[in-house]
Amino acid sequence: MSQTPIITLLSDFGINDVYVGVMKGVIAQINPALTIIDLTHEIPRQNIAAARFNLMNAYPYFPDRTIHVAVVDPGVGSQRRAIALQVDNAFLVGPDNGLFSGILTKSTIVFAVELTNPDFWRTPTPSKTFHGRDIFAPVGAHLASGVPLDELGSVIEPSTLVQLPIPELTKTATGITGSIQYIDHFGNLITNIPAADVRGKTWSVTVNQRQIPRGQTYSDRPLGELIALIGSHGWVEIAVNGGSAQSELQLDLGKRVDVSVATEIKG
Repeated sequence: MSQTPIITLLSDFGINDVYVGVMKGVIAQINPALTIIDLTHEIPRQNIAAARFNLMNAYPYFPDRTIHVAVVDPGVGSQRRAIALQVDNAFLVGPDNGLFSGILTKSTIVFAVELTNPDFWRTPTPSKTFHGRDIFAPVGAHLASGVPLDELGSVIEPSTLVQLPIPELTKTATGITGSIQYIDHFGNLITNIPAADVRGKTWSVTVNQRQIPRGQTYSDRPLGELIALIGSHGWVEIAVNGGSAQSELQLDLGKRVDVSVATEIKG
C-alpha cells in the first residue's frame, strides 16, 4: 500500500499571524488529503543559518519522499531563485539562499530545478512579499500529489546553488577549533564539532579562556554550572544545568570554541 507523501513546513513566520495557516490552506486547496507537519515557525527572523541547522537535523526522521517546504527568505521578491530539489530520499522546496546547504552536505542531489512554471503556482502573478503562499506551498502540494519535478521549471546545475558559509573545523593532534552554529530555545550553544570527533576520548571545551568540563547529561553538573556534552543532535554542545549558556557566556553565532582532546582513548 503506497503512502501519501508528507509535507513539512519550516519558517520564521511565528504563530501570531495567519501566514502559516494560509500556506496550509493553499496546500489543502490542491490536495486536502495530504499530511502536513510543522517543524517550526519560530526560526529567528531572517536567520538562514538557524533554518539550515534545524532543517538539517530534522529531515533524517521522516519517511522517504517527504517534501520539506522551508521559507526563511529575506530576499523574497528579489532576483534570488525559487527552487525545488530532489535529494537521495526527500524533496526540498524553498528559496535558493543556502538554507538547504546543511542537508546537501549529507545527501546527493538527484535533480534540481528553478521554479519557473507558473502552472503550479497559486497565481501567475505572485506577491513580491509572500512566495511561501504563492509559490512554495503550492509547488510542495503538487509534488506531493505526483507532479514530476521536471515539470515545475528549468533544470539547474547543482553547483550553482547558494551555499551558506559555515566556518570549517581546524584539527590538530591535541584539539579541534570550531564555532557556534546554533543557539536553541534553552540557550544551549551548539557547535559545529561532530560527536564522532570526540566520542570515546577525554576532552573538554574552552571558550574565551574559560575551561568547561564535559559530562553526559545536564545534571552531571550542579544547578547553574556550565557543562559540555554531546547533544541529541550529534554535535558538541555547551549548556548550563537549569540555565542558559548563551546568557552565561555571552556568545553569539560564529564565535570560536576550542576542544582539547587527549590522545589516549577511553573505553
